[in-house]
Amino acid sequence: MSIRTIVETGSTNADLLHLAAHGAREGEWLRAERQVAGRGRQGRVWESPVGNLYASTLVRLRAGDPPAASLALLAAVALHEALSLYMPGRAILKWPNDVMVDGAKLAGILLERSGDAVVIGIGVNVAHHPDLPDRRTTSLTAQDCAIGAATLVEVLADVLARWITRWRDEGFDVVRRAWLAAAHPVGTALSVRDGETRLEALFDGLDADGALVLRLADGTRRVMHAGDVFLP
Repeated sequence: MSIRTIVETGSTNADLLHLAAHGAREGEWLRAERQVAGRGRQGRVWESPVGNLYASTLVRLRAGDPPAASLALLAAVALHEALSLYMPGRAILKWPNDVMVDGAKLAGILLERSGDAVVIGIGVNVAHHPDLPDRRTTSLTAQDCAIGAATLVEVLADVLARWITRWRDEGFDVVRRAWLAAAHPVGTALSVRDGETRLEALFDGLDADGALVLRLADGTRRVMHAGDVFLP
């Protein structure tokens, strides 16, 4: 495992995908003090002022690994565990991999794949948080949590490496159980937006593959493989 820090780049995910195509090994990390073309899920811009954490790491898929998509939930579990060392009991996970505090988004994760290379990009609002029109946000500073990005990425790298080992040795279900333990409880009201459709339902857990399970008002269950989830 190695962590390299650069002052500025377009996107740490894009950089690490390029390095992966030229032989970068699993466990390499790249952290930038600032990004000028940071990306979030579903093509959103990820605002990247100096002071927050912008980092990416590389996983090389092997024969017999659990499905690559399950790394999204694994990364969320690892990030939640790392943050909980500094703010125990305060953060929760929202499907698939947002970290929330009191209903406000603290961190997000973006996975991108090329061949056997999966790049896990992680953004944490450490010193600053953006003002967004459709969701509340927060930062570690706003939560009176004093940890810098450089320290956080070192802790996170250790935690993530341990979870990747468990994922390979024990299978995805150990990750699924840990994700559920760190998330809002079953029965929590959720609003899910999938394209132009908005659905109000209750959280009813995850299926065996990590997809979101909803309980509708008529008692039926619906499995969601994509969509934006909002807490009340």
